[in-house]
Amino acid sequence: MKHDLRRYRTALITGASSGIGEAFAEALARQGLDLILVARSQERLEEIAVRLALAHDRRVEVISADLAKPQPGAALLKKVRALDMDVDLLINNAGFGIAGGNFHENDPARQQQMLALNVGAVMDLTHTFLPAMVERKTGAIINVASLAGFQPTPYLTVYGATKAFVLALSEGLWAEYRSKGIAVLAVCPGPVDTAFFEATGDPGMRDLIPPGTMLTAPQVVSASLKALAQGKSFVVPGAIMKAASLLPRLLPRGAVARVSARTMKQR
Repeated sequence: MKHDLRRYRTALITGASSGIGEAFAEALARQGLDLILVARSQERLEEIAVRLALAHDRRVEVISADLAKPQPGAALLKKVRALDMDVDLLINNAGFGIAGGNFHENDPARQQQMLALNVGAVMDLTHTFLPAMVERKTGAIINVASLAGFQPTPYLTVYGATKAFVLALSEGLWAEYRSKGIAVLAVCPGPVDTAFFEATGDPGMRDLIPPGTMLTAPQVVSASLKALAQGKSFVVPGAIMKAASLLPRLLPRGAVARVSARTMKQR
């Protein structure tokens, strides 16, 4: 089932203060959608909102929120209703990773925070905004997963596990709601030139990226919106990364995990 972005009026984007989230905001404003931008940084969101509103003559609202808190959807929905706006397109982009050291050496509280944001917020916000889409018989949800969701990711173990959840959730929802007029897409990028690497606590991860494989955030967004229009359940942006996503399905999982572990140990 194909989806035309022109049928949507308003998009809510989490993690919209930088990287892929900001690129989604730019692309969707350019295509004529009003925006609700969500992140923790109020000041940064307001800078982006002013720029996009002036450049594209769209309504751009900002909501400062910590989505790692338990069940953030209810409070977010209350603020959206106060704006008198309906969310036609939900983009669950907020998330982060932790790398460096063994699993037991990482801060358990920080790992729980990652689970709350990468998994809990995605599920809760989907629960929050999906019912109105079903009632209107139209809408779309884009969940930003990762190439890491296709395989074991030693030394980035919990992050990979969260993205495997997002991928599986999205594909299940795609099959469940496509007959109800709702599109659901998992975006599974490989390395993207954003602040993700520095945020992991192990900026040396950038050195592991093979030359020519790093995509820009606008490239990821362009591939995502094209896949959404085509009614796909997931997309891996970039030909090289798409090919890489097939290897874990063809090779023994133990072998994939060992190769991944050796690669990550080189950092």
